[in-house]
Amino acid sequence: MSGIRNDDKIVHPLWVRIFHWINAFAVFAMIGSGWKIYNASPIFGFTIPSELTIGGWLAGALAWHFAVMWLLVANIIGYFIFGLMTGHFWRNPLSLPPIAAYRDLKSELAALAAHTPGVYNPIQRALYIFVAAMLIIAVVSGLAIWKPVQFQTLTNFFGGYDTAREAHFFAMVGIVVFLAVHIPLAFIFKATLRSMITGKLRAPLRRPTPKA
Repeated sequence: MSGIRNDDKIVHPLWVRIFHWINAFAVFAMIGSGWKIYNASPIFGFTIPSELTIGGWLAGALAWHFAVMWLLVANIIGYFIFGLMTGHFWRNPLSLPPIAAYRDLKSELAALAAHTPGVYNPIQRALYIFVAAMLIIAVVSGLAIWKPVQFQTLTNFFGGYDTAREAHFFAMVGIVVFLAVHIPLAFIFKATLRSMITGKLRAPLRRPTPKA
């Protein structure tokens, strides 16, 4: 026998994994359908390749976008409620002393490369806070452009309908940038992806203690 494996350590509870994967589906569906909606009335001088969009046509994209919007909002609210009730936020992704992420950038980047699932260094925590802020801006600005009359206070907060559209677009860009970093790292450090599926971090082999 080459060794004995210790019991795997639970690093992501079931409720965290459920909320994570629902959130992942909702975000990708909203981005894809949002790109189709954007193409119908571009803000800037470019459009998104149709192969990357969801919905087939404008009405289909709108149906996807609004349906998944409620799933995303409900999921975010549920995640925050569970996170507050269990203390998950204060122990993990949102526990970030203001100066910690800037104290020693080189050492934090080295820690990021040596990431252990379930353990968040200040750079990772800053990224999660950033994407949470982008999601909130995306939802609020989305309401402002969905019902600009009913939610005119929100629309006015963003400086008008057109500015709210721009805020919605740039919040989406921020989310896409986060995903462009998050997804490759999840595949590079396979233990991270595996632990978000199983909830467990595989323990190292422990060799039997020799008998005296």
